Amino acid sequence: METRPYVPWELMSRFMTDVLKAYGVPEEDAVICTDVLLESDRRGIESHGCNRFKPIYLDRIKNGTLLPVTRTEIVKETPTTVVMDAHNGMGMVASYRMMERLIEKARTYGMAGGTVFNSTHYGIAGYWTTMAEKAGMIGITGTNARPSVAPTFGVEPMMGTNPLTFTMPTDEAFPFNFDCATSIVQNGKIEYYARSDRPTPPGLVVNREGETMTDSARILKDLRAGKCSLLPLGGMGEETGGHKGYGLTAVVEILSAALAGGPFLRDLNGKDAEGNPQMYRLGHFFFVINPECFMGLDTFRHTAGEICRELRGSQKAPGAERIYTAGEKEYLAWQERKDKGVPVSDAIQKEFVALRDECGLDLRFPFED
Repeated sequence: METRPYVPWELMSRFMTDVLKAYGVPEEDAVICTDVLLESDRRGIESHGCNRFKPIYLDRIKNGTLLPVTRTEIVKETPTTVVMDAHNGMGMVASYRMMERLIEKARTYGMAGGTVFNSTHYGIAGYWTTMAEKAGMIGITGTNARPSVAPTFGVEPMMGTNPLTFTMPTDEAFPFNFDCATSIVQNGKIEYYARSDRPTPPGLVVNREGETMTDSARILKDLRAGKCSLLPLGGMGEETGGHKGYGLTAVVEILSAALAGGPFLRDLNGKDAEGNPQMYRLGHFFFVINPECFMGLDTFRHTAGEICRELRGSQKAPGAERIYTAGEKEYLAWQERKDKGVPVSDAIQKEFVALRDECGLDLRFPFED
């Protein structure tokens, strides 16, 4: 049962937008960034929501590794493709502009693909694929990230958590939305464990000696220092399929970097040769498919919905209450939270009050009463 206090969505949105504006982000861009972050909380994915507002975005604006004003530049374009330079601005803003462009191309040509380079963290990947789904299309995206994942049989962090995400329209109340990292766990989840004073489950992180780690605060410290690694889906070795997760992570790394000729692997660690902070220069890729150019949107929605319903209606394992399909739990989380707001921990409460005071904003949070 949830015991944390809730902050109404409208209040949280106004607060985050105003803080971003105070940090130099233009209002239109601040609204986009806020909506991306809060969409994660709406879906119950707290590892990418307001928990990351300060450490991943505000702190990086402060230390100069993220530019608050996003100057996007189209460096190459065809009727069905776009290559965009984000010039180290807000990855969420560049991604929004990219998806708007690709959706319009897919309306005309049936498919479109684009890549962004010299970018920064673009938030929850499912936001971008859902933009396509809301337009009646299929969305696919992936991004590379700061190296934290070891290859199979390795212990050195080489690749990012590299999500590979798909959203597809259905005839149900929610789309099929498969949004996850290609590692077992991502940095944001460990940040959440650390903030909640909880250990990281064993078997997700290994040190340079190949030993599992569970101390969440220590893991975060060692990850930044390159002293430990997250494991790809499937875990350590090949017996449990770790090589398959490793392969998927590498696919995302290649598509994120090679389509635009951007940096990759160790060059994304956010540090220069002397260990000083530098631009991350991440890459993202996006594909949009228009079902109307195949057998039609209605046919696609109905078939996708039937597949999901049959999966959920199949025989359950002993003791299991139900079977889910991708996107269902996020939909249920929104039904639970839409009238309540965003639950915030003690650590986030203190962080947000300090930000409110720092920016001189005239508002008060419910948890202060």
